[in-house]
Amino acid sequence: MGIMSGDPKEEPLHAGEVYHLWNHLFESKALLVTLQVLMNHTGDEDLKKFLGDFSKDCIKQEEEQVESLLKENGLRLPPAPPDRPMVNLEDIPAGARINDPEVAALIGKEMLAGKLLCSYIMSMAIREDIGQMYNEFHTQRVELHNKLLKMNKDKGWLVPPPLNTK
Repeated sequence: MGIMSGDPKEEPLHAGEVYHLWNHLFESKALLVTLQVLMNHTGDEDLKKFLGDFSKDCIKQEEEQVESLLKENGLRLPPAPPDRPMVNLEDIPAGARINDPEVAALIGKEMLAGKLLCSYIMSMAIREDIGQMYNEFHTQRVELHNKLLKMNKDKGWLVPPPLNTK
């Protein structure tokens, strides 16, 4: 048997896996703080709940799983930015406030980038457990992105490109 056969958890990580796991954890920690800021700017209760669910049920879980994997493999963890305090929406000056449709668009862009990253890591990973973990991350992001799309449509926030009606 070779070094890459048997229990995937006993196989060494290759340089690309290490880099992408570490970078994903670093970016997840930053995204959690960004979501705290965006929740401060959000007045729509449905969007605020969505941001909380995205943070807790997706990004925080990803952070914990990737952090655990890095620790198990003896790798140092990236730094985390400090948490942001909750503030009242009214305390944010109007010129500095990010509007709800803009928050939804930013989150949609982040979800798209996250799905692409998950797909890439799935395709380059040679450890089956890492590929499977990122497949699960991708699936969860697809489901959440569909919820966000529906919310954007229902609230009238979606700005479609020119539609071909012929």
